[in-house]
Amino acid sequence: MSQLAKDTAAFKSALKRQDYTSWHSQPTTSSSVAATAPTPPPAADVADPDFVPSATKKKSRPKSNVVWSQPADTGTGNNVNTQLFYAVDYLKGTPNPTRLEDIAIMTNTPLLEDPVLLEKFKAHDRIEYNPKTNLYSYKHEFNFRSKPALLTEIQRATKSGRGIHVKTLKEVWKEAPTYVEELENEGEVLVTRTVKDGQLRMVFWNEIKPTEEAGGMPVEKEFMDLWHGLKLPDDVELRRELAKEGLQLTTSAQAAIRAPTTKKKGKRGGAPRQRQVRLTNTHLADIDLSRDYAPPGK
Repeated sequence: MSQLAKDTAAFKSALKRQDYTSWHSQPTTSSSVAATAPTPPPAADVADPDFVPSATKKKSRPKSNVVWSQPADTGTGNNVNTQLFYAVDYLKGTPNPTRLEDIAIMTNTPLLEDPVLLEKFKAHDRIEYNPKTNLYSYKHEFNFRSKPALLTEIQRATKSGRGIHVKTLKEVWKEAPTYVEELENEGEVLVTRTVKDGQLRMVFWNEIKPTEEAGGMPVEKEFMDLWHGLKLPDDVELRRELAKEGLQLTTSAQAAIRAPTTKKKGKRGGAPRQRQVRLTNTHLADIDLSRDYAPPGK
């Protein structure tokens, strides 16, 4: 074997033992080309006319629902008074006494970390604290949990000359509107409703029970029709009837008729005002300034 053949065989054996760890020096082979070739899509996707390869799809931008004209919702805020409002309002809608830890968690307020907020919370006039149970509750204007107690509160308010908002009663007891309607059907209370949707608005105690002896029974329809069938006379006939009886209208009904005032409108909407001229040269009152004047003796 010649020397050239030996060198060629040694070069090929060394080439086979070489470790191609870098992709820059990795020779391109049929296996590597097959590994790096993109995987063809499934047959079903290729047949689909609306199929778009993932490499050619455009990334859609996430839609933003932020309204820049309105302030962002920051929860309970950073102001102490704002956090106090959220804590008190949560306790107001809670029927049972609650722990301070639960109030802080539910309202996301630093009641346990901020001593100023905690002091204001405890000093609030509507917050009631029970040292035996270590629980806090909201002090409502009324205190009832039954139908008789509800009627007692309505009676007490009506005797003092006022009614009660049904919304206030609902804050104390969620079932209060239901029992107010039952008391209305029984004739114990009188209720005012909204004109738009007929919701309960105010409730009063009915002092006159609908009985035959005490009265308060609904008026018969015959008398109601007669009452609504009455027609008031017009002004001319009313004056005539009053004059027959020797009566006259009251002073408030006799409106004084004033003569209409007309102003002469000029270019600027009115007559020009004449300004008063103040005379300061009174020492020239006896001198005729239209003639030449020369001092005497000249």
